[in-house]
Amino acid sequence: METGAPLIRVLIADDHPLFRDGLRALLGSVPDTEVVGEAATGDEAIAQAAALSPDIVLMDIQMPGMNGIEATRRILQANPATRIVMLTMFEDDDSVFAAMRAGARGYVLKGADQAEMLRAIRAVTNGEALFGPAIADRLLAFFAAKPSTPPLPFPDLTNREREILDLIAAGYGNAEIANRLFLSPKTIRNHISSIFSKLQVADRPRAIVRAREAGLGH
Repeated sequence: METGAPLIRVLIADDHPLFRDGLRALLGSVPDTEVVGEAATGDEAIAQAAALSPDIVLMDIQMPGMNGIEATRRILQANPATRIVMLTMFEDDDSVFAAMRAGARGYVLKGADQAEMLRAIRAVTNGEALFGPAIADRLLAFFAAKPSTPPLPFPDLTNREREILDLIAAGYGNAEIANRLFLSPKTIRNHISSIFSKLQVADRPRAIVRAREAGLGH
């Protein structure tokens, strides 16, 4: 490494210890990166980002409690200079575009090779936006396709969150929603917490008003 060249300070946020270990070993094997912290939940990622001011956060999407997309949104609200790269197994359109809307500058699948991972970190550090080849193909296909349906309400919501909000607006309680969707009550609660955050509402009645105004619940 050149004398005086700044290290890229990286925070790893992922709930799988073995994956964090692999990333730490990879980043420790190159001269221009330094792992300054680790987090296993979205809440921990927010706290560590505030305490450590990393250059890059490598963020998993699915973590216990708050998901990585909401954690990304909150980290960038507090410090817009932080650069976030999503590392995930999910390559569906909902996840990709939710991450982009939250402010992620890169999106790399966990199956990516080491060279692709390092390229994403360095590119995003330099102010670029970088998406892995599989994600780039999806983005090109999405923008090339002609829209066949009207835009959905609340584009920040995933399809599952929109489905749950529709049931909330129709008057269903959490237990009923869980039974209808074959999900656990805890999963429903987590989705509802994310919905409230994205809609910027404090409680269920306000969410119902917003949803019905948008045509949901019928």
